[in-house]
Amino acid sequence: MHKEQVTGAIRWASAAVLGGMLAAPSWAADTSQAALQKINDPARGWDHLWREVIVDITIIGILFALVTAYFVIRSRRTAENQVGASPTLSPAAAVAWVVIPIFIFLSIDLYTAANGWVLWNHYRDVPADRLEVKLESGMYSWDYTYPNGVRTQNQLVVPAGKPVMLRMTSRDTLHSHYIPDFRVKEDSMPGRVTYLWFYPEKPGEHVVTCAEYCGVMHGYMAGRIIVKSADEYAAWMKQEEIQFAAASATDAPASVKTGQPAAKPKKT
Repeated sequence: MHKEQVTGAIRWASAAVLGGMLAAPSWAADTSQAALQKINDPARGWDHLWREVIVDITIIGILFALVTAYFVIRSRRTAENQVGASPTLSPAAAVAWVVIPIFIFLSIDLYTAANGWVLWNHYRDVPADRLEVKLESGMYSWDYTYPNGVRTQNQLVVPAGKPVMLRMTSRDTLHSHYIPDFRVKEDSMPGRVTYLWFYPEKPGEHVVTCAEYCGVMHGYMAGRIIVKSADEYAAWMKQEEIQFAAASATDAPASVKTGQPAAKPKKT
């Protein structure tokens, strides 16, 4: 009986140790994965999917080239008056030559399409903690309005490490706000509000262009995304707020400036 108890204890201890060895890495991986997935940056997903597409079509192209070279060499004419003859395939072989290649290439297409759908959902899933800016596009400028009323034209200044969302519309015709470095592009159009978001991780400058032909000066519709550190962005925004308040006070009517009721117009 004592021997059985000792054996059971050893088994229990071994199971506990093995379970801990298996569970600990899993828990650590889950924690790390949760931290990485806190912000699903679409740019990374786009780059990953693009690499997969390039690898797939490269492999397929090489396979097609090798098969073609094989048949060319195998079926070449070895005598001047030689007449070729095609082999007769059994029904099973004929079906296999059709079904198997279709299955292989269709599976690759379905895999790529599924990953593209997942990536699209990341593009549409905007993080809750974000900077939201309104954009009105027009011939030929990008007009940005921050939540506090500060406005800029053709230059969007944002803080590093914070997702940025643009709610977009157009005052004239169809435009497309394209930021190549962040792999994002979305149309802006009259009478409709669209959106895009991107994740500027570090300070720097990035080009904005219009990706839809919008008129004779379409090529001049360019702008910049300026990513600043958190402190630099806060200082820039404070300065812009002061200038915005001063401009608002200057443009305000006399009754608003002085607090006195405006004079009534004389009747004629």
